[in-house]
Amino acid sequence: MPAWLGVQRPQRADARRNFDALLAAAREAFAERGARASLEEVARRAGVGIGTLYRNFPTRDALVEAVYVTEIERLVEAGRDAQERGPWESLAAWLARFVDDLGAQRVLLDGLNRDSCDMRACRRAIHVAGEPLLRTAQAAGVARQDVTIDDVVRLVSGVAGVDYPDPAQRARVVGIAIDGLRARPSR
Repeated sequence: MPAWLGVQRPQRADARRNFDALLAAAREAFAERGARASLEEVARRAGVGIGTLYRNFPTRDALVEAVYVTEIERLVEAGRDAQERGPWESLAAWLARFVDDLGAQRVLLDGLNRDSCDMRACRRAIHVAGEPLLRTAQAAGVARQDVTIDDVVRLVSGVAGVDYPDPAQRARVVGIAIDGLRARPSR
């Protein structure tokens, strides 16, 4: 992720606690209600006043983007961690994390469709995190050769973004999509 893209946390410990509490509360509220969740609800969940929220995040978009960027930072780190496994297991583990994050965070899906400089940089960071995993799996012959990381991200985000009546169906459908990325023996 580009150095300029990270979320800038306050220096003072009390301000940093409030900032982190706001991000955590926003993450929860956005997971439940999407990016249009009430900012008053976010402040209440964080245990701060609405003025503290606005001092840290002057607009709704600033809060949405901060949550999105922190989620992308976690996803990039998961890509690094996944590299310790075998070629298919690395790719599948990273995709599972990506799908879990998308399913839990509606704001990620919203962010994937935004077109600002920061959001384009975040999308690129997703590609940079996943591409080595895909290439390693392709080189090992365990992933399809005819897909790109952009294809993979679009596939799993599309499948993960659908509302499912129960978690079991969601897991099954996502598993089918990820399994579709496996290399098939030649006939």
